[in-house]
Amino acid sequence: MKLSHMKQLLAAGEIRLTKSLGQNFLHDANQLSRIVDAAELGPSDRVLEIGPGLGPLTEVLLARAGEVLAIEKDARLVAILRERLGSTAKPRGALRLLHDDALEYLRREPRDWRGWKLVANLPYSVASPILVELAQACPGPDRLVATLQLEVARRLLAGPGQRDYGVLTLLVQLDYEPVSTFKIPASCFFPEPEVDSACVCLQRRAAPLLPPARRPAFARLVKRSFSRCSSNCSKPTGRPRGSRTSSPGCNSRSPLAPKPSPCTNSSNSRPSYIPFNPFTHLTI
Repeated sequence: MKLSHMKQLLAAGEIRLTKSLGQNFLHDANQLSRIVDAAELGPSDRVLEIGPGLGPLTEVLLARAGEVLAIEKDARLVAILRERLGSTAKPRGALRLLHDDALEYLRREPRDWRGWKLVANLPYSVASPILVELAQACPGPDRLVATLQLEVARRLLAGPGQRDYGVLTLLVQLDYEPVSTFKIPASCFFPEPEVDSACVCLQRRAAPLLPPARRPAFARLVKRSFSRCSSNCSKPTGRPRGSRTSSPGCNSRSPLAPKPSPCTNSSNSRPSYIPFNPFTHLTI
């Protein structure tokens, strides 16, 4: 979908986009193709798309996948999607379009997402809880390919000892491993977002690290640990002014490079330095 077509549809429907809904539509064909390529879709794949907007990504998904479940909260956009994608005679996959709040839908109707893939330009305001909700499903989708705020992408990719390593990292990486990522310029969206964006691809682990019965305890332990860390990190550390911490594996020139943790009160005993195994072992 070209930017000019997108503007025409909005003008014809007298639609003013709502910032609170995170309505920044990706229109760049090259970036849309890169996102769908990352999902590695085939004719038999089933795709969950959250926040389809005017449908630029939906069109590409329908051309490559067998089934697309698209969930859109804005009734004005649902009407446009039904008119645009319901009247075409071009061969494509099956589309099921729901007018609903995606986060509420996922919480209201838990299901087995095995055999599905999430491919979505997620609304930035609810991207994190949506990813956690899907990751904690039994099981979640086979693959998560999501465009989201760069800050959230860094948290999904972070490792122990890095500043962005935290609750979101552990809750999602418990079941998913990062596969690939790339940054998307603001000029590829309409309207242009005020924050940097990136697409992240995560694959569900072949074997779960915890049985379903132990997952609630794991989530409580992680949240409690980092809550205490946040409280302690707000206290002065006594480090000399101008001193710096560093992470040997960090490439500071990369926009997606994880940053070292500023939490230095007690070195490697802090939650931000602890890998998965101690957290999972404490919940067994």
